[in-house]
Formats: sequence, structure tokens, C-alpha cells
Amino acid sequence: MSDLLQRARRVLPGGVSSPVRAFRSVPGDPPIVARAEGACVFDVDGRRFVDLVGSFGPLILGHAHPAVVEAVTRAARDGLTFGATCPGEVELAERVLARYPCAERVRFVSSGTEAVMSAVRLARGVTGRDSIVKFEGCYHGHSDGLLVKAGSGLATLGTPTSAGVPEGVAALTDVLPLDDEAAAEELFRRKGERIAAVVVEPLPANHGLLVQRSVFLERLRTLCDEHGALLLFDEVISGLRVAPGGMVERTGIEPDLVTLGKIVGGGMPVGALLGRARVMEQLAPGGPVYQAGTLSGNPLAMAAGITTLDELARPGVYARLESSSARLQAGLAGALRERGVPGSVVRVGSVLWLLLQPGDAPRASAGIRAGAAERFGALHARMLAAGVWMAPSAFEVAFLSTAHTESHVDEIVAAFARSLASLE
Repeated sequence: MSDLLQRARRVLPGGVSSPVRAFRSVPGDPPIVARAEGACVFDVDGRRFVDLVGSFGPLILGHAHPAVVEAVTRAARDGLTFGATCPGEVELAERVLARYPCAERVRFVSSGTEAVMSAVRLARGVTGRDSIVKFEGCYHGHSDGLLVKAGSGLATLGTPTSAGVPEGVAALTDVLPLDDEAAAEELFRRKGERIAAVVVEPLPANHGLLVQRSVFLERLRTLCDEHGALLLFDEVISGLRVAPGGMVERTGIEPDLVTLGKIVGGGMPVGALLGRARVMEQLAPGGPVYQAGTLSGNPLAMAAGITTLDELARPGVYARLESSSARLQAGLAGALRERGVPGSVVRVGSVLWLLLQPGDAPRASAGIRAGAAERFGALHARMLAAGVWMAPSAFEVAFLSTAHTESHVDEIVAAFARSLASLE
């Protein structure tokens, strides 16, 4: 164990500022990252890793993209935060709304958790109802009412909820299985008049990549319309990544509210909630639903977001991401077949998930078998030793960026093939 890691464990709970970083579900100690550039990260010992984590998704342009760094540097010279509206907020909001025509207003916040928390409060304020509906295995940040049968780090820890969440708060959240229209219909039949919002990841990506059928998402839209509830698409991971307009664009389904994460700020601490004016204008100062944030819309984050979205708007960017991601999917799947290892590689756009179990990939978390995580842990250690940085959980997904070249992809595939061979 490095001296720096020992020091971290003396001053940080578990030695980390976010649980999954602690490597509790994979062997070995977590490297401490000193810097990153393009498709690679470098630890304090100088080791280089091809990065498949991308800060858990937002770095769609890769690390330290020159244009983003320049934009942030330029903005920093004029001040780090104003506690007032800045031009960048207006410019970034215009760019976001252009990609999500179903929305007319944006409220910037500082994280995905804050975005979803605020959207839920807004839904309750607009409808005058208390209950919300979420789905088993979907993670919507760590606000109290949504830490009920969640995914992400909670899946890794094997904890269905969190200590410190009052029972009275959790009781306001109903949890349904994914990919089950009948269960949703039954819940709405029993208590539809009390439901403020249905909160769903249209592409669940925090407990594996659980690709949903369009007919299931369409049924949720219909049920919300029939019973006066709002439909909230949590696109903290999928938004702007799987398409310019995220899963709203890919599915053609228009939710009432959409939440976006740090990708909208180029990896800076940013989140956003967006929706129709009639709903969003219920937020303070125009409406009775209070939400505030001193650092919301700060100039550095806005500058990074504007530059990121402008880079993504260049011709052929998403097509190149699709091509490199398809190349990685094919390479990993081919290595599994060649070695006779049961598994699949699920992919939507530049989001991928490696599942080490036989059979078709599941659409609900209940279909993930316990042994898959154990097999992934052994593989993770070998991939790290081979110079490939993967998320330290079998339930986390992988991300490619525009900085990943064919050479990087081929390096990952070669390391994967060697790692599989060493497991035999």
C-alpha cells in the first residue's frame, strides 16, 4: 500500500470521497490518479492506464481536452464564481434546449443528485402529490427519497437502501421492477391519484446497462398522462452521450422533466433539470417551489459546457464515437467467444457493459447473477495490471470518448484477451 493511500485512509472515510473508488468489490488497492490526458490516466507512480471510466461518464471528449481547458482557463481569469447570472448560463441553456426540443426552460445545479432531487420536489409542487415511483436497480443520486433499492455504489455494497434514511421518507417512494408494464399498471390502478412523478432512467446504467423496450417506456408515458403524474427521464448518464438529445431523441418519447449530469458541464460539477415552461416556471422566484445554489451556473462550469457541446456539434463526432464503440464491443465479444467464456457486451452508443454470465443480457437487475460480480473482480485486477482502467464494480458501465483512437481500442481488446487467458 502506498504512503499516500495510507494517509488518505487516515483522513477520508474509507480513504475516498465516493464509495465505489475504494475497490471494496474488486481485489487490490486503488491507484491514486495524479493526472489525465486524452484517453489515459496516470497514477502517482507514473503508471499509464487506458481509461474506460471517464469520470463515470461525463468526459465524452476525453481528459483535459485542449479547447475545454482553454475555455476554463479563460473564464477563471475573470473570476471563479459571481453568485450572479453570467452570460455563459444563457448561452449554455440555449445550446441544451436546442438539443431537447421537448423542453423550454433549464435550471442549472451542481450535480446530478441535486438535479433529480430538485426535479422531484418540483413534480410534487406542481401536482400537489407526495408519492413518487422509481424502479429497482435505478440510481438517481443520494437524496433520501431515492435511496430505495438503488443501483450504482449501493449495488456494489449489496445494500438495498441506506442507513440514515427515515422510514417515513422512504415510504413515499414506490419501487417497481423494470420491464414490467403489468406491475406499473397495477400500482397506478391502486394509487394513481397520489403519484406525483415516475422517475426512470430511460437507459438504466447504474446496475449494469439494462436496455429497456420502447413499449415499456411508452406505457409509462401513457400511465402518467392518464393519472396526472409527471414523467421524469433521468438522463444524468445517457443525456448528450448516446445522441445529441440523449434517450429522448433515440426513443421519441417526450417526458415532462429531464435531468442531466456533469457531461453538460464538460466534467465540471454541473447538473441541470429541464422541462416545459408551465412546469419549470413553478420554480422560485416565479413559483412556490424553492430551489437554490450559490455555485449553480458558475462561469467555469458554463464555459466548459459550452465548449463541450460545441465540440460535440462538429460534423461526424457521434458517428466516430459509434464506430469506435462498435469496434470495442466486437473485440471484447470476440475474445469471450474465442476463450469460451460465458458473457456478453451490451452497448448503446458509447456506453458499454461487460456481463460475465451465460444467456441473454437482462433488462432488469433481478436477472444479474451473483457469480458475475465475482468473475468480474478477478478480471478487473488483471486488466488493471495490463494497463486498462475499468470501473471497480461489475455493475458499473464503461465509456468511450472522442479521444479513444482505434489504437486505444485495440490495446484494450488485447489486454482483455490476455486477462481472460490468465483466468483459465
